[in-house]
Amino acid sequence: MEKILVDSGAVFALLCRDDQNHLAAVAVLQKMQRQRALPVLTNYLLAETHALLAARLGADAARLWLRSNIWPVERAGTADEKRAMEILLSGRGGDCTLVDATSFAVMERLAISTVFTFDLNFAHYGFRLAETA
Repeated sequence: MEKILVDSGAVFALLCRDDQNHLAAVAVLQKMQRQRALPVLTNYLLAETHALLAARLGADAARLWLRSNIWPVERAGTADEKRAMEILLSGRGGDCTLVDATSFAVMERLAISTVFTFDLNFAHYGFRLAETA
C-alpha cells in the first residue's frame, strides 16, 4: 500500500469549502481512496494543522478534527529533526518552513515519494505532488 504524506494545507482545503483548492483537494482524496493509498501525517503536521484550523475555522473545528482524525501519525524523531535542520541550513529546501523540512526528512526516511499538498516547496525539493487524474 502506497503511503502519501498529507500536508496541513491539503487538510484545510478538504475541510473548508470556501478554500480555492477545496474541489481539487476532494478530487485528490477520492483518487487516493480509489488507489487505496494510505494518508500519513507527522506529529509536526498534526500540530501545524491544528493551529491552522484553530486560526481560520475556530478552536471547536480544530478540536473536532483532532478527535476525528483516523490517519496514522508518524513521529518525527531526533534524526529527522537533525536532517530537517541540514535541509534548512543548506538552502536545498528553498524557502520551506521547519515543518516542511521535517516532512521532507520523514518522507526520505520512510521512502514516501508522493505528497498531498498545494505547497510547491515539496516539488522544488523533488517530491511528487498527488494529482487529481
